Amino acid sequence: MATPKVLLFYGFAPLADPDAIRLWQRTLCESLDIRGRIIISKDGINATLGGDVIQLKKYVRGTKAYVPFKDIDFKWSEGRALDDGTTADFPRLSVRVRDELVTFGAPDELTVDESGVVDGGTHVTPEQLHALVAEKPVVFFDGRNQIESDIGHFKGAIRPPVETTREFIAALDSGAYDHLKDQPIVTYCTGGIRCEVLTPLMKNRGFQEVYQLDGGIATYGDAFGDDGLWEGSLYVFDDRITMDFSDHTALVGECDSCGAATNHVADCGDVSCVRQMVRCEGCLETESMCDRHAVAA
Repeated sequence: MATPKVLLFYGFAPLADPDAIRLWQRTLCESLDIRGRIIISKDGINATLGGDVIQLKKYVRGTKAYVPFKDIDFKWSEGRALDDGTTADFPRLSVRVRDELVTFGAPDELTVDESGVVDGGTHVTPEQLHALVAEKPVVFFDGRNQIESDIGHFKGAIRPPVETTREFIAALDSGAYDHLKDQPIVTYCTGGIRCEVLTPLMKNRGFQEVYQLDGGIATYGDAFGDDGLWEGSLYVFDDRITMDFSDHTALVGECDSCGAATNHVADCGDVSCVRQMVRCEGCLETESMCDRHAVAA
């Protein structure tokens, strides 16, 4: 039987013909029966894919054979199998070209060369992060959306109340975080890609000492699980929705209806609502998903 895995990766590199890369990547994935989401722009590639581990390893070899992608760090996690042995995490394949790999709404602010993002934050490994925290008082800055940070975050982190990544620029420009500009700031994201873009945006706005967690929360969780500075569950972008790093993951999220501790994230059930919310399964069974949070699509 096939062994399902999930593959998470990104790579920043100047791409002269993103649409040609799109066609190549789609053909490669289809030939290996791999599903998931791939975004390509002039600045590189960002993807989360699922499939049989053997086929995914063939995909990795094929992708790394392209010189601009040869140094990409591919992260692995467990997938879920269907009865036919295929992955349950991704029902289809989507390969698209966009103006930005991550939609901050600032495509002209990001500069990428053959070495990656220019003038981004200083990368720190999970081990280096612990050494940095022991050396000086640092501020953790969550580079994800509020729903993601509600169910899991670094202890004491600043968590901007944004619903979409596009709202970060307005939040930074609002002055709400100006008091942090002279402090050491460690940004963190799911796999790291949002912080690759967020950190130069922050430095462009006068933040002086900016770090980013290399490999994101996923890499930190692999290294320290729930026995370090992280607390709660990790929001992921496949059908799992959330994942835990151990058998003793803390419940830090609160049901938006009853306040009970939960890590359960649900889509709004009303066709006119496009939001997600943290809501316990008990309340989901008894209340309308949009009683308090209906938003027109």
